[in-house]
Amino acid sequence: MSKERENKTNYRIHSEGSIGEVRIADEVVAIIAGLAATEVEGVAAMNGNITNELVSKLGMKNLSKGVKVEVGPESVSVDLAITLEYGCSIPKTSEAVQEKVKLAIENMTGLNVSEVNVRIAGVNV
Repeated sequence: MSKERENKTNYRIHSEGSIGEVRIADEVVAIIAGLAATEVEGVAAMNGNITNELVSKLGMKNLSKGVKVEVGPESVSVDLAITLEYGCSIPKTSEAVQEKVKLAIENMTGLNVSEVNVRIAGVNV
């Protein structure tokens, strides 16, 4: 399976002997990462920037809130901003988020994840 960078928002995956091609948008990878992170026990919410906050106040749900994805020719880099529940272990929860996000992206897209950076943006009391 060979991978080729299509443009800034799409990633094309070619498979030998396949019927067609598959294109994955960066936004899809960000949504997968955000959903995987929120499934980890101890994660209260994803944090975004001011634009994401305004969009959510208008009633539109942004599933990639607090997620930044950079897809390179060889691998994917993910940056997450999360809010944790009070009382949970920050190191253990952060490591669980990193593992869950890495596995989810690799299993669902076939892309290699080089790093998952977690930023603790707050604590939910």
